[in-house]
Amino acid sequence: MFSPSRRRLLIHGSILGVAATTGLAFAAPASTLRIGYQKSSTLITVLKAQGKLEAALAPLGVSVSWSEFASGLPLTEALNAQAVDFSADVADTVPIFAQAAHARFVYVAQEAPSPGAQAIIVKRAGALRTLADLRNRDIAVTKAAGSHYLLLAALAQANVPAEAVRIHYLTPADGSAAFENGSVDAWVTWDPYVASVDQQPDVRVLADGKGLATYQRYYLASTRFAQARPDVIAVVYAQLRDAGQWVRSAPLDAARLLAPVWGLDAPTIARANARRSYLVREVSAPVFGEQQKICRHVLQRASAAGPGGDGARRALGLRAKACGCDRRVSLAVTAIAPARRALHCTHCPHTATARNRRPPRRSSAPHAPRYRRETDPR
Repeated sequence: MFSPSRRRLLIHGSILGVAATTGLAFAAPASTLRIGYQKSSTLITVLKAQGKLEAALAPLGVSVSWSEFASGLPLTEALNAQAVDFSADVADTVPIFAQAAHARFVYVAQEAPSPGAQAIIVKRAGALRTLADLRNRDIAVTKAAGSHYLLLAALAQANVPAEAVRIHYLTPADGSAAFENGSVDAWVTWDPYVASVDQQPDVRVLADGKGLATYQRYYLASTRFAQARPDVIAVVYAQLRDAGQWVRSAPLDAARLLAPVWGLDAPTIARANARRSYLVREVSAPVFGEQQKICRHVLQRASAAGPGGDGARRALGLRAKACGCDRRVSLAVTAIAPARRALHCTHCPHTATARNRRPPRRSSAPHAPRYRRETDPR
């Protein structure tokens, strides 16, 4: 039996500590680590190409399987459905949308900000010269990606309501095609997709994330796997950290390694990598505030439309509504805890999705983590 103090999971705790002290037992340890990744998952791609992760996990009797996804949202959906055990890095916005759907996972690690690694791309000869020019335009973006938040932040800075633009939710491949054939006026995406087009003579970067979105990326694990195999999670974390150091110290070697995998030339990859920090670190309170900011911003944009703002909420791809409290709604989530009641008002006990619907069902797992308001004593 664990004492209440042991059961309280603090935001600055380590993922390994949570996995080791949950008290949940499984019949047999997992012998295969199923990893989901996307094209922009540089460090996981490096480990896959080099075979280093398999070698590091072999002494633990663990093999590795790999599954590629088009973007972060379907990857987190697979994580929640137990189709994969570990998610390679996804942009900061992705876990928030997953948490709004009550997905269960844990944050394992974070990459330090890379605001220049995502951008709003437009045609050089077009009429779009400022962010305000996006009004009444067709814009391609991948739903719940970091670029989704970049778009919302850019519109907010230009005082353009989300419903004043026509947002088309497309995968990176479809977004690229739509931009190339002129079906959309702007494409909001991330590296290496930005690097694949930003040097074309007819393309211009309208804005990147600097001053708008810090663009931090997170590595996630299913709650069940993290609880069952904290030793595997520790090895993966160490390997990711080492891979990040190698990419930073040997950028040309990394670009040549990734070129045949990504189907891009080495100079393009080197330019994309130069905009990423690849600094893998633990998730702690001082570096987790951007998640609060993103959640608050998205909910405020949806709530600002008022009771008749269903169109705005659809434009944001958001179903959650503000709670009955007249204060701001933001994200109160323990960084290393299973993400269940993600959208939580910081000033009242209601969840952001509480109005007009039943509250989320409580987990039956023993010692379920407690979610707190920001005003609670630490």
